Amino acid sequence: MIRYVPNTARKVLIVQNPTAGSRSGAALVEALTGRLAACGFDVEAIHDLATLGSAVGDPGSTGVRAVVAAGGDGTVSAAVNRTPPDTPLAVLPLGTENLVARYLEQSADPMSLSQRIAQGATVALDAGRAGDRLFLLMAGCGFDADVVRRLHVRRRGHIRHLSYVKPIIDSIRSYKYPALRVSWEPAGTGEPQSPIGRDERGRDERGRESLTARWLFVVNIPKYALDLKIAPGAAPTDGLLDVCALEYGTFWGGIRYLVGILRGKHLGWSDCTLLRTRRLSVESADGVPYQLDGDPAGLLPVEIVAVPGRVRMVVAESWAIRQGYRHPGP
Repeated sequence: MIRYVPNTARKVLIVQNPTAGSRSGAALVEALTGRLAACGFDVEAIHDLATLGSAVGDPGSTGVRAVVAAGGDGTVSAAVNRTPPDTPLAVLPLGTENLVARYLEQSADPMSLSQRIAQGATVALDAGRAGDRLFLLMAGCGFDADVVRRLHVRRRGHIRHLSYVKPIIDSIRSYKYPALRVSWEPAGTGEPQSPIGRDERGRDERGRESLTARWLFVVNIPKYALDLKIAPGAAPTDGLLDVCALEYGTFWGGIRYLVGILRGKHLGWSDCTLLRTRRLSVESADGVPYQLDGDPAGLLPVEIVAVPGRVRMVVAESWAIRQGYRHPGP
């Protein structure tokens, strides 16, 4: 259901990550600030992410109309993790991929975003939680997380597509594709419980279904870099996470998987498992990294759970209606 921010909420917080966004982003933030002020909103810039939670307080009683994440997907993720539930979040996309903004069909247009904030239409989206961190897009375990880890060790400012070249080459040269042990809870009666693509699986010591893979993607919003459709049926409104597990761990196997995903053929392969679940665990004996929304998050093991309706996003009414959200009743 579409919910509207009360007109009495007049405070807008604009969160900027100093390490994200190109220099041109400063002009867009300035333009957005001016348009919001012209609409009569009280605009405050937040440059220290650690202070965001205290600046928001209780969104239901402090008059916060929106928290604007001005940056890339990492900035959006940081805002989600530092604000309480029911905080209206908006996105001014200034990053490299801007996958959350693409899903919401939000461009880096200050006029469009100021209109959305003034209109106040919001919808609830699911999140995932890995350990103690929330994510909106996806969690990746294995090769892609190794690339992300290497990228952020070298990071000295705004990330561009070319920034990934050396980390990818380094990972190709040294990553060993250790085994990932994945166990999950069946989604429940009436939900897809069996993996799509193969039937051979076991059970862990807790009686949960389990398998071994070399690549693992846990998807909430079906957007990934280069528009790869790893789990095209994922939806951040079903209370479930879509898991794509790939069995073979070699460089050439990775090339095969990439081509298969680009062509939409991987879901029919016997070495590809697609499942939906509310909770899963991922373990490895080899200190494998995992990433959340494109940022390094630590080393396995990790427990990942779906958090239904955790995030409230400011959206265009037309987008919400196309996605199946209804207007509130009389």
